[in-house]
Amino acid sequence: MLRRLLQPIWVLLAVIFLIEAWLWDHLEPIVAWVVAKIPLQAFKAWLAERVDTLSPAMTLIVFVVPVIPLFPLKMVGVWLLMHEYWLSAVFTILFAKLLGVGITAFVFDVTRPKLLEMGWFEKLYEFILEVRAKARALVDPIKRRITETLRGNGDRWSSRMLRLIQRFRKSVREAR
Repeated sequence: MLRRLLQPIWVLLAVIFLIEAWLWDHLEPIVAWVVAKIPLQAFKAWLAERVDTLSPAMTLIVFVVPVIPLFPLKMVGVWLLMHEYWLSAVFTILFAKLLGVGITAFVFDVTRPKLLEMGWFEKLYEFILEVRAKARALVDPIKRRITETLRGNGDRWSSRMLRLIQRFRKSVREAR
């Protein structure tokens, strides 16, 4: 019974985790493109040289520090939410999120070899990769079912539910 009650929470956490992973995967090439367009390639090479001289523990600081200045930007987004500036708040929070993931992807690309020299970090990295695989395995059947339902390829219940939703939407449009 408890497992059945916790299932939606696990699915929600898996979806959130996969969204983060999707952002990471899709922002990394964008960051690489930006690095290629802006003269950040020289900065990346300079940073890589400096990281090579650091210990793995100091490299961890280099990895964590660039994201800290984004915290006040997120607080600005929360302040905007509290004062009901919805659109500004959403844009600020999304900008901070995307910028944070982009910077983290850029810095992680440079610091990964040194960070993986620390045993606990390597275990954490492997654990996150395992969690990502489990999250994908948990969410994929649900995604497939939703896709089938939206296409109308599902079982009779799914098709009936889709028709019911379409009729409801039509009646709402006509009521306006």
